[in-house]
Amino acid sequence: MRLIVFVFSIMVLASCQTDKAQVIKNQGQAHGTFYHITYKSPNGKDYYKELKDNMQRIDKSLSTYDEVSVISRVNMNDPSVVLDDHFMAVYNRALDIAKHTYGAFDMTVAPLVNAWGFGYTEPQNTDSATINALLEKIGYEKVTIIDGEIIKEYPDIKLDASAIAKGYSVDQAALLLERKGIENYMVEIGGEVRTKGKNPDNERWRIGIDEPTENNPLTDRQLQRILHISGQSLATSGNYRQYYVKNGKKYAHTINPKTGYPVQHNLLSVSVVANDCMTADAYATAFMVLGYHASIDIVENTPELEAYFILSGTDETPFRVEYSEGMEQFFN
Repeated sequence: MRLIVFVFSIMVLASCQTDKAQVIKNQGQAHGTFYHITYKSPNGKDYYKELKDNMQRIDKSLSTYDEVSVISRVNMNDPSVVLDDHFMAVYNRALDIAKHTYGAFDMTVAPLVNAWGFGYTEPQNTDSATINALLEKIGYEKVTIIDGEIIKEYPDIKLDASAIAKGYSVDQAALLLERKGIENYMVEIGGEVRTKGKNPDNERWRIGIDEPTENNPLTDRQLQRILHISGQSLATSGNYRQYYVKNGKKYAHTINPKTGYPVQHNLLSVSVVANDCMTADAYATAFMVLGYHASIDIVENTPELEAYFILSGTDETPFRVEYSEGMEQFFN
C-alpha cells in the first residue's frame, strides 16, 4: 500500500462561466484506495464511466486481491492464462527498473511481503529459516516470458504489482483523457499523480508532499513541501504510516528483496518526479529499499528522474531534506 499524497490543487472556478462548465471533477474508489481526477473538457463531456471502467479492467489484470485476475492466475500457475496488454506493459517496465536498481525493485517479492503481513495473505512465520527458504524463490531473473507464456524457475514464485500498478493506472487514465482531446488534467490514484497543462486557475498543478509524522491524520495533514508541476508525474513512498510493532520492534512495510527483511534506515519518504507515473511509482519503492545514498546516485545518472528525500534528523530538527538539483524547478 502506498502513501496518499495530498493533492493541493486549488479549484477556484469563479473566473468565467464558460470555463466553469468545462471543468470536470471525478472521484471515487479504485485499486483499494481513492482517486481524484480533474480535467478541462473542451466539449463539457464527463468521462467518469470510461475512466472507472478502465480502472476495473486494470484490476482484472493486476490485482492480487482478485482471485481470477491475470496476475493471480499467473501466481496459481494456471496453464490457460493469457497475458494481456496491461500485464505485459507493467511486467516489461518492472523488469527494466529491476535491472536499473540492482534488484531493489522486484515483482517476485510477493512471498516476502505476504510473510511479513503486508500482502494479500495472512502473515506467516518470519524466523530466519523461513526467510532464507523464501529468498531462494525471490529474484526477477527467475521469471521469463517466451512466446507469450510465463516461465518460472520455481512454480511457487509469485508476483506482486502493487508497487507499480497504481502508477500504471494513473498513466492509462491520463492517456484516455488525452485521446479525448483533453490537454489540462490532473489524475491522482492513491497518491500517485500525473499532470498536464494548467489547473483551473491557469497555473501549474500544486501537489503537496506530506510531512512524515506518524500521527499526521489524513484529514489534517501537515505538508513538508508543495510542488508545482505540469507535464510530469509524481509518486511518493514511505514507511512512517505502513508498519506494525511486534515484541517491541517496529517493522516497516518496505521489504528488501535481497535480505528478505523490512528495511532499516533513516530514509522516511521519497517523492519521485518522472515523465510517467508507472516509472515514478516503481522508483519510489526501489529508493525506499536502497536508502538515500544509492538512490541519489541513480537519480543523478538518470536524466528523466528527479527526487525529494526526507530523512530522520535530530531531536531539535526531526527531519532532514535532500533532493536532486533538478527538483528546484518545481518549488515555485
